[in-house]
Amino acid sequence: MASQNVAEYLLDRLTEWDVETVFGYPGDGINGIVTALGAGKGPRFVQARHEEMSAFEAVGYAKFTGRVGVCMATSGPGAIHLLNGLYDAKLDHVPVVAIVGHAARTSLGGSYQQEVDLPTLFKDVASDYVQMVTVPEQLPNVLDRALRIAQARRAPTAVIIPSDVQELEYSAPTHAMKMVPSSLGTSWPSVAPDPAAVHRAADLLNAGEKVAILIGHGARDAAAEVQEVAELLGAGVAKALLGKDSLPDTLPYVTGSIGLLGTRPSYEMMRDCDTLLTIGSSFPYTQFMPEEGQARGVQIDLDATMIGLRYPYEVNLVADAGEALRALVPLLERKEDRGWREDLGDKVSQWWQTMRDEALVDADPVNPLLVFSEFSERMPADAIIAADSGSAANWYARQLRFPPGVRGSLSGNLATMGPGVPYGIGAKFGNPGRPVIVFEGDGAMQMNGLAELITVSRYWREWADPRLVVVVLHNNDLNQVTWELRAFSGSPTVPMTQELPEVGYADFASSLGLGGITVDTPDALGAAWDEALGATRPTVLDVRTDPNVPPIPPHATLEQAMNAAKSAMKGDPNAWDFIKEGLKTKVQELLPGHRS
Repeated sequence: MASQNVAEYLLDRLTEWDVETVFGYPGDGINGIVTALGAGKGPRFVQARHEEMSAFEAVGYAKFTGRVGVCMATSGPGAIHLLNGLYDAKLDHVPVVAIVGHAARTSLGGSYQQEVDLPTLFKDVASDYVQMVTVPEQLPNVLDRALRIAQARRAPTAVIIPSDVQELEYSAPTHAMKMVPSSLGTSWPSVAPDPAAVHRAADLLNAGEKVAILIGHGARDAAAEVQEVAELLGAGVAKALLGKDSLPDTLPYVTGSIGLLGTRPSYEMMRDCDTLLTIGSSFPYTQFMPEEGQARGVQIDLDATMIGLRYPYEVNLVADAGEALRALVPLLERKEDRGWREDLGDKVSQWWQTMRDEALVDADPVNPLLVFSEFSERMPADAIIAADSGSAANWYARQLRFPPGVRGSLSGNLATMGPGVPYGIGAKFGNPGRPVIVFEGDGAMQMNGLAELITVSRYWREWADPRLVVVVLHNNDLNQVTWELRAFSGSPTVPMTQELPEVGYADFASSLGLGGITVDTPDALGAAWDEALGATRPTVLDVRTDPNVPPIPPHATLEQAMNAAKSAMKGDPNAWDFIKEGLKTKVQELLPGHRS
């Protein structure tokens, strides 16, 4: 066998692990790896416009494939740029491996150019595993463990390789003291629940009369079992934000999202239930859970470190969601009184009608809810949907009605700005035959999305289905923060911090050879969606939306909405506009037939 250097072995080893795509950006700290890539070694290298974007793309790839995402960066500033994307992976429990260059070993400790203490830098974000390779014999063990631990812990890990080590001739670990051989492949178990605990859980659930189920992304692979349990218990099912695609919204008992971005049916179900079953979710906002002492609870989670959180559950089952629910089903008694379920169904039906009515409220020029409502009616059955943080996340959570098979995600726990477009790119490389739709605020678009359109323009012809639709909510306002100032601080908007410069997003896309559609009237929106979803190239849908349509939480009363608006009138140049839009929107929930 011909000799190879460490960089070449690294890329070959990634290929043996079936890593098909690496997202990254070059620099002299990874020159050895770049040279090996140039010789045709290893996975497909996708060049982002910024290292942070490569990390987000790896997160998007991992979220929408279930496989490990891999990103790569040079030493010093390149490594630093990865951090935000890796924290996104850490907080959303996504398997990502970062491969990072470093200063040459001979320069370490000498205050050399771009020398940063990378093991310390990555110690928190990659707390499950971060190692620096200093000799060739270390590499297979370190890389294999990084990949396995990322999968096992659903977390980011990091492998740091000094630039001079990349150029060394590879030498495998020997059969000797202090050598650590390694091997490829992993067969993962299904974690079964404790039988006695399953019986206790069944007894508790059988005793309940008003059962509420809360699911997160940990329940995604157990959708059939969740449905069976919900049917037996006559329960409604609410979804944490990261669990939006874990069960279809088309089921009549699915109450939708929960929390500040959630629905009224979910809020009222949690307010009124006497029993709570939580599956694969660590939803953090306890004020949207049942009052303590109101409901008895069971939690199921594969991660023992996340069990028993958020609510005083009586039974905490550490197990795979599907395994636990399949064990429960034979022990559950079908509830013959379906009054609770029927009442929830009525509320859900009314909610979706209310959402459509709110979307049809006049605004200046386009109601942002209408952007999502019109798409919901046209959603491709195999769509993958990414939403950025900000006001786009509100309407993603409430307005989009997911049918079976649609995937969707956003930055759930870090709630960072800017991952929408790179998530979409990662999704396309992982699923090149599926249409991807990204919902962006114009703040996030200016922060990261515009630059990553250049990446889209470079690679889109490689995708079997060329459709990547980026929808921009164009209101020249950092809208989510504007509403947080009004609602949480009672403060008027601060134009010098909140207003955004004017950009023609569709024009920018067209300049790159992508599709660009501008919409500035509600009547044009449906046809624009049809054009974008039928396009033969990626398309930016630039929609002029009204920044004064409020993201009112589901628990807010009409009186509270009015008080919040009045509290911000002093000095807010848009006070009357957002009061007017808030009243017109909120009243849709209070009209006859829209409330139980």
